[in-house]
Amino acid sequence: MSDTGAAIAVEGLRKRYGDVQAVDGVTFEVGRGEFYGILGPNGAGKTTTLELVEGLREPDEGTARLLGRPSWPRDPALLARIGVQLQTSAFFDKLTAREQIRTFAALYGVPAARADAMLGTVGLTDKAHVRDDKLSGGQAQRLSLACALVHDPELVFLDEPTTGLDPQARRNLWDLLREINAAGRTIVLTTHYLDEAELLCDRVAIMDAGRVLRVGAPAALIRELGVATLEDVFLRLTGREYRG
Repeated sequence: MSDTGAAIAVEGLRKRYGDVQAVDGVTFEVGRGEFYGILGPNGAGKTTTLELVEGLREPDEGTARLLGRPSWPRDPALLARIGVQLQTSAFFDKLTAREQIRTFAALYGVPAARADAMLGTVGLTDKAHVRDDKLSGGQAQRLSLACALVHDPELVFLDEPTTGLDPQARRNLWDLLREINAAGRTIVLTTHYLDEAELLCDRVAIMDAGRVLRVGAPAALIRELGVATLEDVFLRLTGREYRG
């Protein structure tokens, strides 16, 4: 697979934990500026795949290249070019929202003014003096996203960012993600919400049992298989109902 012009090029990734083959020969490519979804039920291998691609874990086999550079071994030159929002928000203890994002900004040599502006971008200016443990779930997710974006990365990884949010908070975060993508950033999103992938993503990779079953634009996959929804696509590909 050629990665010419690609933001991400993944070839044959595999990762095993004991008797469990968590990732089994995953291959895909993400174009620059694309909003790309990795979707599937819980336990499909989405998070492990993302960690391998990001360079957080060493693959047993295969390669991943980000912006033309291998992600493993970890490459310090890539760190300033990518932003990562983990499935569980990782904040410094007992800091306010403003202190959190300013601390993340300082790690990248980003001025405090840029950090404060990013709080505004995610709609948290009025929560600047609130500690992270006092924020609502949706507010904490937006702060986590702001911390991942404060250094203006070219490529953003989001691991199930709307899990646990109420419907309104999910919709608010969707709007923000669309704005981020429209500004030219490449976004890779893992989710077990098929409606989310259908609404947001240019293309999706449907995963199950550590493997990519099919890649394509949501509407194209639905049309190709002659079904009504992505849930029906999963049923057609696996022979069983989708359990998010």
